[in-house]
Amino acid sequence: MTKDQFDDVITTKQACEHWPFLNPNTLRYLRHKGEGPASFVINGRVLYRRAEVERWLAEQEQATTRGGAA
Repeated sequence: MTKDQFDDVITTKQACEHWPFLNPNTLRYLRHKGEGPASFVINGRVLYRRAEVERWLAEQEQATTRGGAA
């Protein structure tokens, strides 16, 4: 694997900084339940691909949109 393959990898902290409505404790709970955005662990650090977080957020939006299209 090359460095370029990890350019879009972010930590839980970075995800919560980029999307302030995300909470690290909620992400941890969702991981525990096998839900939430896809993640993986390297050297004990939980990591996400930015595109996976965006995909998951879009899924949540579609599933919970009320009163017509967003």
